[in-house]
Amino acid sequence: MKNKTIVITGATSGIGEVAAIRLAQKGARIIFTARDAARADTTMAKLRAANPDADHTVHMGDLSMLADMKRVGREIAAAGPIDVLVNNAGALFNSRQMTADGLEKTFALNHMSYFVLTDILLPSIRPGGRIVSVASGAHRGAQLDFDDLQSERGYRGFAVYSRSKLMNILFTRELAIRVTNSITANSLHPGFVATRFGDDTGGLTGAAFKLAKPIGAISPEEGAKTIIHLASSPDVEGVSGKYFYKCKIETPTREAQSDADAKRLWEISEKIAS
Repeated sequence: MKNKTIVITGATSGIGEVAAIRLAQKGARIIFTARDAARADTTMAKLRAANPDADHTVHMGDLSMLADMKRVGREIAAAGPIDVLVNNAGALFNSRQMTADGLEKTFALNHMSYFVLTDILLPSIRPGGRIVSVASGAHRGAQLDFDDLQSERGYRGFAVYSRSKLMNILFTRELAIRVTNSITANSLHPGFVATRFGDDTGGLTGAAFKLAKPIGAISPEEGAKTIIHLASSPDVEGVSGKYFYKCKIETPTREAQSDADAKRLWEISEKIAS
């Protein structure tokens, strides 16, 4: 990965930060996004220690806001070509929240930030580049209701999060059809990882996360392995439109394999982003 430029969202903690550091150690220059300045400074210090020769950069913004998604995307695109884009930013919200754009926050952050940043950065990705989107095994059991993508009816935090992860896989499926210049697009399940994820969710869902992590969660190092694999391994060169778990192709649910839903979600997202 020497002299490669990798963009990673959600890289100030958890699997995103681990992936950024490990890829920097392989020689990559890391461009990452952050919402919290103090966490950004901490991550930057780790990246400089991992690869002091690279010009790592950070772009501040709230990726649940369309204006910030677009601004950050344009800023990164203006800085020059990139080799890999890792869409990783995401969260689970126990209560329904709306953004200033009129979007439900889970949908905005977990899905639309992937869509908007990828759309803006795609022309900057070098031929043979890679797009890696972090989804989740939580998509299992989820179905999309195209009449209620903003979860106005019967909001339940984990169910809405699960649907957003289904969207990540469907987005990747359609993206793989649309990309050219031998650019590949794949999604992945990192596993149930002991990170900050879910700690601020609150309610029964947040409590369940805190109880489960010490028992069944894997380390961030373990959870980041598939991200690193898809971003850097020659073994997946030319592989596109697939869903990975533990660095191997896995079959997602029937709902996640719907070409019609993938196309419809893309077209709706395109209208929202315009």
